[in-house]
Amino acid sequence: MGAGGAASQRAQDARRQERLLREQWEAARRQSLRWGAVGEGEQRVLAQLLVLTARGWRLLVDRQWSGTRTAGADMLLVGPGGVFVLQVTTGGEPRDGRAAGLLAATKAAESAVASLGMSPVAVQPLMVFAGRRLDAGHGRIRLLGEHEIGPVLISERHRLRAESVRAIADHLERVFPDYAGSAVDQQPPPAPEHPRPGSPDGLFDLEGLRDATLKGAMQAPIEQWMTFLHPDQVALVRRNWAGPARISGPAGTGKTVVALHRAAHLARRTTGRILYVTFANNLPRVQSTFLKAMAPAVADRVDFRSLHSWAQEFLQERGVPVRLHGDKAETAFSLAWKNVGRSGRLAELDPVPAYWREEIDYVIKGRGITRFEEYVTVPRRRRKARLHRAHRQSMWELYEAYEELRGERGVHDFNDVLSLALAEAARPRERPPYTAVVVDEVQDLTLVGVRLLHALVGDAPNGLLLVGDGQQTVYPGGFRLTDAGIDIRGDRGQVLRTNYRNSKQILDAALTVVADDAFEDLDGERTPGRRDVDLTYHDGDVVRVTGPTVEAHDRELLDVLRSLPDGARADTALLCPSMRAVGHYQRLLAQAGIPVCQLEHYDGRAVDAVKLGTYRRAKGLEFKNVLLPQYDAVFTHGAPTGTAVGTESPQTARERAELLRGQLFVAMTRARDLLWLGSVTA
Repeated sequence: MGAGGAASQRAQDARRQERLLREQWEAARRQSLRWGAVGEGEQRVLAQLLVLTARGWRLLVDRQWSGTRTAGADMLLVGPGGVFVLQVTTGGEPRDGRAAGLLAATKAAESAVASLGMSPVAVQPLMVFAGRRLDAGHGRIRLLGEHEIGPVLISERHRLRAESVRAIADHLERVFPDYAGSAVDQQPPPAPEHPRPGSPDGLFDLEGLRDATLKGAMQAPIEQWMTFLHPDQVALVRRNWAGPARISGPAGTGKTVVALHRAAHLARRTTGRILYVTFANNLPRVQSTFLKAMAPAVADRVDFRSLHSWAQEFLQERGVPVRLHGDKAETAFSLAWKNVGRSGRLAELDPVPAYWREEIDYVIKGRGITRFEEYVTVPRRRRKARLHRAHRQSMWELYEAYEELRGERGVHDFNDVLSLALAEAARPRERPPYTAVVVDEVQDLTLVGVRLLHALVGDAPNGLLLVGDGQQTVYPGGFRLTDAGIDIRGDRGQVLRTNYRNSKQILDAALTVVADDAFEDLDGERTPGRRDVDLTYHDGDVVRVTGPTVEAHDRELLDVLRSLPDGARADTALLCPSMRAVGHYQRLLAQAGIPVCQLEHYDGRAVDAVKLGTYRRAKGLEFKNVLLPQYDAVFTHGAPTGTAVGTESPQTARERAELLRGQLFVAMTRARDLLWLGSVTA
């Protein structure tokens, strides 16, 4: 067909669609007249919603709808965009009584669909004003004029398939028998006696509805988890907790998903701001993107931040000077080690200064210890080297030397930033900066970091939610929540036990790595490395490839990447144990013409490039395909640079190996469909 023929066909299709819309509108207008107890404006709004029923939506109307009483909701509407709870009014402003009734009806609808696994983020309250043009907000309620209601609903991001719309509407009709299903007569209506010129009645925005329909058809459905969760997870999202709470569970059990839905739920239920914080710098960007897609109406009320960046900004706002300089602080430690540590007792246990720098970061400063008397008795959780009093005395001398040299240079380290922020957060203030704080990957934080976040909201109901799993710790040191003054009692500690991401093959491969590494979780309970979980996903596969040389191994890797189907690179990650390895594969993929997106720059949006980063950077993320080149090299070449094999003590070597296995376990459990494991025999 030539260009002219194609244009003619498009014009015919457009006229046909417009004629169909007009026919549906006329039928809907006649049907709306049956509701004689409401005014003409309310009837026009109803007619627009009835038109949507001809496009697969389901409408339930209050049998006693009169337009005058203070009912909670006049209608319930279910469509591709979710569940909408509507009030229709001719008033100029939302009245408090009607708004409260609408929110109560919305809460009832959330409870009704929770048993189906629908998250609260997919249930939205709408107040529609007949005879007005309007698109605004009133707390959680979206305010729309009658001209805007149709286009807005059709433009909503698609959440539900047709079968889900039917199932949910049928369920609501059973739960709310006072609401009757209503739909436009699908039969072509007779021509009106006096057809109106132009738009069907001068108030129905036919062009806007048509444009919104086209836009909606071009949107692909978002991830299923953005709408549906397991009913047990929905219960956690909606639960009222009397104080701080914690959600834990093995990898793949949906902890972060629940945390995101919880943040959106709290943002809808409160007027204050929500802080969603994690340790890694890259995760907040990804999580913010997900929330904007999942719950755009409240996304601007949730602050996604890494802990240290938030603490620096918090101190700046309070006028507290911060002179963070990592390189100068590192130089100060190197000099302290040279002057105090290198020839002392500590070097006899482990000559690698990195181990003792970690002791400062995670045990001494990470726990906020300022006196030797505290340090000499503190349990060094997850640290393997046995330190007698003389060793701890030497360690304290190294710490004091480091602090003196750091002070001479006039700089702070990252631990100082958190300690300064904790002191500032403890000061009296007019009102808390946040209504609630959600902490993801809490096991990666230091004790001071957890105390800081606890100080922002205290023990307020629904104030603090801690999410994480001790088995997925990738940093040394540790603590118990009781050390932070956080008491989680009864049902405020919840464990998720169903894996929604990994197949049995992938999970078995990952658990084999850590099967012998029992760990102590934040509650102090000793847990075996291999934990039982329920699996829901069964399609994943593990592919193991062994090459005689690095070059042969890398050729196999490139072959796999080149063989991926179109679009698959957007959901593929290549993960490495170190930045040195990342640099190698960055160059390899560039030479092969394969586009790469560094994980530190990834923001959660689909991009046709392989995601490349370290095991640590992959925490909190998931991908259909995960490739781990030379994955077993960490066990043979895992010691820090410059360390002679066998020079570290058995205790520190065991600790280092356990951390490496934990990082590899995290990387392996990021995979959903394919886990590719590469090895080199040479």
